[in-house]
Amino acid sequence: MLVRCLCLGSLLCLALPVWAAEEVRVGAYHFPPYMVKPESAEPKGLVPDLLAALNQLQTTYRFVLVATSTMRRYRDLESGRFDLILFESPQWGWQNTSHAALNLHIEDAEVYVARAQPGRNQGYFDEFKGKRLALYSGYHYGFADFNSDQQFLTERFDARLTYSHDSNLIMLMRGRADIAVITHSYLRLYQDRYPELRSAFLVSQRVDQFYRHQALFRPQAPVTPERFAELLQALNRDGQLDRLLKRYHLLNPPGALRD
Repeated sequence: MLVRCLCLGSLLCLALPVWAAEEVRVGAYHFPPYMVKPESAEPKGLVPDLLAALNQLQTTYRFVLVATSTMRRYRDLESGRFDLILFESPQWGWQNTSHAALNLHIEDAEVYVARAQPGRNQGYFDEFKGKRLALYSGYHYGFADFNSDQQFLTERFDARLTYSHDSNLIMLMRGRADIAVITHSYLRLYQDRYPELRSAFLVSQRVDQFYRHQALFRPQAPVTPERFAELLQALNRDGQLDRLLKRYHLLNPPGALRD
């Protein structure tokens, strides 16, 4: 009888995991190329690629995506719907949300894009008056003092608001808008996909805003900013993080996220 109990106990020990990874919920909204359709069965972009790499790297935490929206994301963070959100720039208005922040040392920018035409040069971007702007709904823009209110943008800047960078670039090509404001990393990926269109657009040397990305953590998050920074450092010991950022045309400044 004793031998039988011991055998049963051994089998139970083998059946149960020695540990259980702690789930960390990561908020994500449609923000290409960082996040594409987080609510879909197979979300794409830098965020899911990064989380997959982190899950493969270690077994203490299991990072999972939680879909949110541009307008709701800070409320969802504060309410505890998810534990952290990646790639948030300080100008975007989250300072009054309870959080701890980690500087990711990953940079990006937004640039102005117009249809290339004979005689059109960089001076075209000096003045917006009388020009129709194609903008991404919910985004914060430097030229508008980061006011993302749709009515304000429509009335003040004659904005056409969409949910797609591709749609905004198509509007330029079809003459339905004069200037689009496009995330630089996304524009580079778009040009990779459609190299024949590189000469079709005039891209500003003037930047609307620089992204200085940070990760925001709710105060009770199961992973701290310090621990998350250690995970990113470990991920980049063999250059894996740099290769991932390069895939999306993002800049990891020299010396950032290093030991």
